[in-house]
Amino acid sequence: MAARFEPAIAEYLQELRVSKRYSPHTLANYQRDLKLFATAAEARGLSTWEEVDGKLIRAMVAEQHMEGVSGRSLARRLSALRGLLNYLLKLGLVQSNPAADVLAPKGKRKLPTTLDADEVSRLLNENLNDPMICRDLAMFELMYSSGLRLSELVSIDLADLDLSVGQVRVTGKGGKTRDLPVGKHAIQAINKWLVYRRSLPGSNETAVFISTRGKRIAPRTVQMRLKKLAESQGLTRNCYPHMLRHSFASHLLESSGNLRAVQELLGHADISTTQIYTHLDFQHLANVYDKAHPRAGKSGTNDADS
Repeated sequence: MAARFEPAIAEYLQELRVSKRYSPHTLANYQRDLKLFATAAEARGLSTWEEVDGKLIRAMVAEQHMEGVSGRSLARRLSALRGLLNYLLKLGLVQSNPAADVLAPKGKRKLPTTLDADEVSRLLNENLNDPMICRDLAMFELMYSSGLRLSELVSIDLADLDLSVGQVRVTGKGGKTRDLPVGKHAIQAINKWLVYRRSLPGSNETAVFISTRGKRIAPRTVQMRLKKLAESQGLTRNCYPHMLRHSFASHLLESSGNLRAVQELLGHADISTTQIYTHLDFQHLANVYDKAHPRAGKSGTNDADS
């Protein structure tokens, strides 16, 4: 790392780690992003963050964009830089935040991949009396029922569940907790798993979902088990855990139209993050329209002669 810029970055990351409770993954991304700016600044002969100005930041963003860095990645890098400079501004180590008004180039936003309701039913339509399959079905029913992130799922402890009222407490990004409803299918699947769980190694473990070795299940194991379940159920698509969260959001928004409620359930800090699902919903409606409306005109067969 650019040595002259390293102390401020290290202190800022420590602040995020302790006060904001950022995840190790997010901190690693921030460290990498800030290192890129620091290296570029030092290569231009700068030695302190005070010397960084808006013109330089825009030049570095333009260079990275020309090198093929996506608008989304650049936006994340700018977010990290703004955060650092705001931190230094509060400490009186810089006079302003030159990154505040710098915008990243807009990139094409990729729509999340979802399963339709029939595919979800097919995926979860398993009833073998195998403890690990029961565990898997409980995990995936819960993910789809409550719109959980993978990290939230594996972090759930027994104390977080209250199946008598159909509720689970999860800890999301930034250490924020939220209480979520749990549907009846998920409740049934979890109760069945908990019966098996009592007789397995590690039954004293606090985690709801444990591995065959009695330890809290790892995210990678969840990914592999979902892929295996999808294949066994004859689904040809590449299924991954976040697809269940996407499907939850899309199906709920399609049925209710309540964007604010979906935002709260997903734990999105910014409603613009949730709004991507409105595009999914519109895409679905547009496909129905194209297939059903006599004058959709896709094939051109219904066009009137001029």
